[in-house]
Amino acid sequence: MKAVVLEDYAIQPGDLDWSGVEALVPDITFYGRTAPEQVVPRIGDAEVVFLNKCRIDEVVLARCPNLKWVGIIATGTDNLDLEACRRHGVAVANVPGYSTYSVAQMTFSLLLAICQCADRYDRLVQDGRWRTEDPAAYGLLPQVELLGKTFGIYGYGSIGRQTARIAKAFGMQVLVCTRTVRPEYEADGVEFVDFDTLLARSDVLSLHCPATPATRGLISAGTLAKAKPGMILLNTARGALVDEQAVADALKSGRLGFYGADAFGTEPLPQESPLRGLPNALLTPHIAWATNEALQRLMDITTNNLRTWLDDRGENIVNA
Repeated sequence: MKAVVLEDYAIQPGDLDWSGVEALVPDITFYGRTAPEQVVPRIGDAEVVFLNKCRIDEVVLARCPNLKWVGIIATGTDNLDLEACRRHGVAVANVPGYSTYSVAQMTFSLLLAICQCADRYDRLVQDGRWRTEDPAAYGLLPQVELLGKTFGIYGYGSIGRQTARIAKAFGMQVLVCTRTVRPEYEADGVEFVDFDTLLARSDVLSLHCPATPATRGLISAGTLAKAKPGMILLNTARGALVDEQAVADALKSGRLGFYGADAFGTEPLPQESPLRGLPNALLTPHIAWATNEALQRLMDITTNNLRTWLDDRGENIVNA
């Protein structure tokens, strides 16, 4: 059996041990990154493919008839045509839950950096200063205490739920807008509201839902107009949830107080992005999932996904 890793930057062989996968499929080829036009020739006659963001659709499947299993080295599957994979008899396995704690932690890393400006004050001190008459030169804003503030969450899966626990530990009131309210949520001490209420009442709004036809463009000029003035918006979920031009306009007008993002509509973020250069935007290069602990879980689950498929059990298959 032949296997190809199209994007080993997601779990680089030098950082984590691929020996478990190599023991299952010794004939394996690794590529750092793969451009769209390279997907088909690199898959070739392989039966097993690992990827992160490469797209697999009808065109690719028709030209790679040997393909039988795709292991996505991530949770989200929006870059895969799952129905087309099912029609072609290709099983797709994802890695759920590996980064719950890391992404929730990153959400608050962004929020604390926004509210305390620690990195910017560090730059001030490193420059030999202790005070400044020009705080704007360092992007310094009035510091904000989280106690008593309202923290809104859109999407209440494992990451949203863990983020709620952290917010409550800071003494924040937590509002949640989610598609399904389950009985077990009753003990969480959060208030479930509709989206308009979430926008109107949240001092901080954090996005924790997948990108689906219903959620793409969720944050638009129209929704921002309904938001509490000066709201902090956080996105550690999917870039497609946000109209970045609308966010940039709202930041410039003051309608939106700050934007902290680890996910973008196009990655890497284009040089011409309207978010670049804004003093009230804190941007990180989609790294929330990449703690050492999360990467190890990602590797372990990825290996187990392949093992169980080879044993005809097929765990974490998303297009059965």
